[in-house]
Amino acid sequence: MEFVRDLFVNIGAWFSGWLGGFLPAWAVTLIMGLIGVIILVVIGLSSVLVLTLGERKVIGRIQDRPGPNRWGPFGIFQPVADGIKMLTKEDIVPRGADYWMHLLAPIIIIVPALLIYAVLPFGAGVRGTDLNIGILYIVALGSIGTVAILMAGWSSNNKYALLGAFRVVAQLISYEIPMVLSIVAVVLLSGSMSMVKIVESQTVPYIVAMPMVFLVYLVSAFAELYRAPFDMIEADSELVAGYFTEYSGMKFVMFFMAEYINLMAMSAIITTLFLGGWRFLGVERLLPLLSPFIFFAKCGAMIFLFWWVRGTFPRIRIDHLLALAWKFLVPLALVNLMIVGLVDKLVEGALLTGVVLLVANIVEVVIVLAILSLVGHKTRSKRLQRITARPR
Repeated sequence: MEFVRDLFVNIGAWFSGWLGGFLPAWAVTLIMGLIGVIILVVIGLSSVLVLTLGERKVIGRIQDRPGPNRWGPFGIFQPVADGIKMLTKEDIVPRGADYWMHLLAPIIIIVPALLIYAVLPFGAGVRGTDLNIGILYIVALGSIGTVAILMAGWSSNNKYALLGAFRVVAQLISYEIPMVLSIVAVVLLSGSMSMVKIVESQTVPYIVAMPMVFLVYLVSAFAELYRAPFDMIEADSELVAGYFTEYSGMKFVMFFMAEYINLMAMSAIITTLFLGGWRFLGVERLLPLLSPFIFFAKCGAMIFLFWWVRGTFPRIRIDHLLALAWKFLVPLALVNLMIVGLVDKLVEGALLTGVVLLVANIVEVVIVLAILSLVGHKTRSKRLQRITARPR
């Protein structure tokens, strides 16, 4: 049973030992590293093909239309057709642009997106590596994308692209703060920054014990992925096409791919931090080989949520976007962190800690709703006073 529970790790160890029988140690390390990289790249690129088709189908059904339905049965070859079209488009670099920075930006944005997969635990024993600072590694890689987008906007020699890039800096930095504070709450409760240890510590999924922490993280995730209703970075009705206005061909495809690779990675991170990862009612202990299917089923539910929100809610204004982060999410994340710290310090036992945290979160929800109601009432009163004070 132990061999089956860590099946993929054990297969890797067996294959490494077999190679070691006739190859030097450095060659074994190189080959195993290359195999790991190839697997992660295949997972990332496969997610792009599946998610682009899935999103267009789901959004089509929301809008009462069939979605892609020409290439292949049910349109399943549409992503392949789109890829061929984009790869055959001319690569244009604007006059006056910084050529090398314009070239490097899409590469820099897609490489960190793929590297995140190295520490994601896709099941019991199904992982690239178990870093003891795995979540810190993910946060660090996530910040590189902001630099790449700023490079893309600045190097394009286009004021609209530059304005779109500046919106990236404003939006992503604003929402990284509540996101990291929510991660700190999870790390504090689990006692580890290892992604595997975080999953193993969830006797009760943290979404049950800390629903407000999950909510703050989820809203921040929408902004970090710049998806509707927070897609201000690519507000094409206002900024042509945002930071990649001057990109075409393969370089544009790399930005597009990075978005969907990050979508899959973010869903996997949320599954790991809040949904119990590959754990589900003890099934993973009885049938260890089902653990990857459990993990990807939870990821699929989160991805569907991102699609549903995109097809349902309209884009919000940039000032409302930033105000939501600084005036609401950051204070709420700090309160969440304080509550988790106090409960973790004062209460003993995992089950009792979860119950106390849930009660504290329910009280917090009631207080937050009351404050929002009061603020909304004052805002409406002031607006009514301004309207009635106008001369007729």
